[in-house]
Amino acid sequence: MRLLIHLILRLIGVVLLCLACTVGWVLVDAHRSIEADTASSADRVAATLQNLYWRELLWRDGTYRGALLPVPDWESIATMKSIAPGICIRFTLGAEPAREVCSQTEGVGSPAPDWFVSGYGWMFGPHTSVTRPLTVRQRNAGSVQASPEPSAAVRQAWHQVTVMVSVAAAMALGIGLLATMLIGHALMPARSIVSGLRRLEQGDHRHRLPAFGTTEFSHIARAVNDLAGRLSATTAERLALTKRLFQVQEEERRALARDLHDEFGQCLTATAALAAAIDAGAAPTHPDLAEDARAIARITQQMMTTLRGALARLRSQDLEELGLQDSLIQLVARWNASTTRRAVFHLDVAGDLSSVPAETAVNIYRIAQECLTNAARHGQPHHVHLRVEHGNHAGDNAIAVSVEDDGGGDATLISAASGHGILGIRERIAALGGSLSIAAAARGVRVAAVIPLTLPRPQLHPQPSVALA
Repeated sequence: MRLLIHLILRLIGVVLLCLACTVGWVLVDAHRSIEADTASSADRVAATLQNLYWRELLWRDGTYRGALLPVPDWESIATMKSIAPGICIRFTLGAEPAREVCSQTEGVGSPAPDWFVSGYGWMFGPHTSVTRPLTVRQRNAGSVQASPEPSAAVRQAWHQVTVMVSVAAAMALGIGLLATMLIGHALMPARSIVSGLRRLEQGDHRHRLPAFGTTEFSHIARAVNDLAGRLSATTAERLALTKRLFQVQEEERRALARDLHDEFGQCLTATAALAAAIDAGAAPTHPDLAEDARAIARITQQMMTTLRGALARLRSQDLEELGLQDSLIQLVARWNASTTRRAVFHLDVAGDLSSVPAETAVNIYRIAQECLTNAARHGQPHHVHLRVEHGNHAGDNAIAVSVEDDGGGDATLISAASGHGILGIRERIAALGGSLSIAAAARGVRVAAVIPLTLPRPQLHPQPSVALA
């Protein structure tokens, strides 16, 4: 999950929790407000009726106490003003029947939904009534009892909850939107950091992250920049070491070819001459000995052929003497001359290869050599096409080498192979700053490489990027 979404979800959770606490607080406050209104209404009505009671008592001089407070008098407008909305007053005077009046029950608010009524009743239960004596001097004279009307109390609580929650929700929505914008703005450096890391992954070690306003992101950017610098230095050292290893390898190839030619080749030549001498001297009198000498000569000839093939693979002097294009022509000619191969090898050269540096020419020759070997070894092709291009699509500062066969191989398996052939090709191309792609062709596999003639900035991975079709 993205960090921004994660933080927004947490913010929404906090907002919902705050709203729930607000609803609970409003409900408790509404319940307390109703109880306070009930008590204050009881006090105000009791005080009003007490004044009426003593007035009637003084006017009638205490001679008749049957009906000190007539109904029109105690239910007057002055008395009704003393009752809070939604409160019912029950008045009892002596032994007379109790009288009850309610104030503005329908005008308290809109009816509450059933679920709110059930929840409110479950949380607080029924409201308690408040009883006050008509006069503290004569407690048996009468009493005033105030109690909230149940439906009016729920309406009043619902009205307060809707008002407060609406205001709180609007504020929460505004705060949430502002917080989301601020969080998104604060996390914008993360995109630059991820983009910088992607460029490092692709080998762009020269890219550096800018300084950010946030201290934490600035520390991360500084660490990434330090890592890029160390990777650049390490990669440059690795590429220099890889190039030196290939140079040493070529020198070892030359030394080995020279030793084979000078020592082993001379021995085979001497063996062939000795076998010919034995054959010539023993033919008239010892035919069996002559036949053995001819067998030795045939074996020696086979070994000479094998040695010449090994020397052709080991030597790179032909590149210095003939040049890259003629060396590639000889390479393809040797493959076509091989009697053990049924495939026909084709060479297509585009552009001028004479300006290719000697070191790059050696690596191009080795890459082409290994690709032709893999095409013939790992498939059953009838045609193998080698194309080397300088200029045009490859560009003036790059050489494009491609080998395509119709042997029906699997590009995925070849790309994932851990053999020395593919590994050597990748190492050479990486040392030259090039790129390699192994893809499926029409009937087989196509291996293509682009090698720059001038080494670009160091690459991050020792292996070039491989694209599979």
